[in-house]
Amino acid sequence: MSENQNLLAEQRRALILDEVRRRGGVRVNELTRKLGVSDMTVRRDLDALARQGVLEKVHGGAVPVVEASTHEPGFEAKSGLELTAKEDIAQAAAELVAPGAAIALSGGTTTYALAHHLLDVPDLTVVTNSVRVADVFHSAQRTSGQRQGAATVVLTGGVRTPSDSLVGPVADQAIASLHFDVLFLGVHGISVEAGLSTPNLAEAETNRRLVQSARRVVVVADHTKWGTVGLSSFAALEQVDTLVTDSGLPAEARAEISEHLRRLVVAGEPEGGTDI
Repeated sequence: MSENQNLLAEQRRALILDEVRRRGGVRVNELTRKLGVSDMTVRRDLDALARQGVLEKVHGGAVPVVEASTHEPGFEAKSGLELTAKEDIAQAAAELVAPGAAIALSGGTTTYALAHHLLDVPDLTVVTNSVRVADVFHSAQRTSGQRQGAATVVLTGGVRTPSDSLVGPVADQAIASLHFDVLFLGVHGISVEAGLSTPNLAEAETNRRLVQSARRVVVVADHTKWGTVGLSSFAALEQVDTLVTDSGLPAEARAEISEHLRRLVVAGEPEGGTDI
């Protein structure tokens, strides 16, 4: 982390969390030197991150939270994390979408960010099991009216999860009857051994149906998802066509992923390819 007195609070907190996870713990005095801010500012940042449940404060610093494989943070808790990375990923993923495509967006804060970048892509058909994602399109239509080329949105039914996804038999049946060109999938965790995973059993089954109904699967996940394993796996890495991630993903992880995936897109870095 480089010193910068002009960092926004969300940027500082993202850097702090990344440092805590990478090193297994940090001290307040180390963070004040690296971030170029006061002791009080760092402590406020640690308090905010502790309230979100993503780290644990200890005397003189902070350590990572060891989460159970069944722990599922709510949408609001996740929405404040890795904001810059999610925005970069969303922008890169949006460039893969061609006008007139039939796409699916799963639940999650990264797919929510992606939805905002798709509002100006004409004639899309969007299938989603995310209340938040559907509301992005519906809110845009309420604000600007039913303009020509606006997306047609299909929201599955189902039981709402803490991440505001709709899951269960109703969602599964609706998804199973549909076919879409590409699925943009947010994940709780991704690893070579476990593949794609989630702490929610019902969500795992619904995600499984989404993968089965898609011609191509694009996972949108920031670097902190790598190595995380939830309770239930729902897809192997070999079932993923493309992973769109951010530059925080370590070189060794990139090499490992490239052995299993057809395509790796790192947002902000040069990469070839054509639209889906």
